[in-house]
Amino acid sequence: MSVCGTAWAEQVGEVGVDWTGNDIIVEAIKDPEVDGVTCHVSYFDRGIIDRLRKGNYFENPSDTAISCNQTGPITIGEIELGEDGEEVFKQGISLIWKEQVVNRIYDKANDTLIYLAHSRQVQDGSAKMSISTVPLYGQKVEWINGKPE
Repeated sequence: MSVCGTAWAEQVGEVGVDWTGNDIIVEAIKDPEVDGVTCHVSYFDRGIIDRLRKGNYFENPSDTAISCNQTGPITIGEIELGEDGEEVFKQGISLIWKEQVVNRIYDKANDTLIYLAHSRQVQDGSAKMSISTVPLYGQKVEWINGKPE
């Protein structure tokens, strides 16, 4: 289980992909400021044999997939409304410098929450990313501080 602030990831699946111990991990992440939205994130977890064979002992690949959906009544708390949104989850995928991150961005014009999964590194940032959207249009959504105008 991983944590960032109040966002927790709960492992809900683990699929073995080869005989060397490599797995695909699937985690459920509940947005700490948006009740009723759950994101499922998957990533590659390298086994010890693969780490020894390839010599890159301390990190997993940057590949991440994400799918977010309404899983209950939606209540939106205090969220960032700027173009860069806000980080709702992160976990380390290397010994020290590489993180798997999920950012939430509110697309006001289309009344949609966007969730972007990517990796962050000190240098040599990765272009590998995944995106998922949760449309709010036509849904009964409660905004704690009122819907942005």
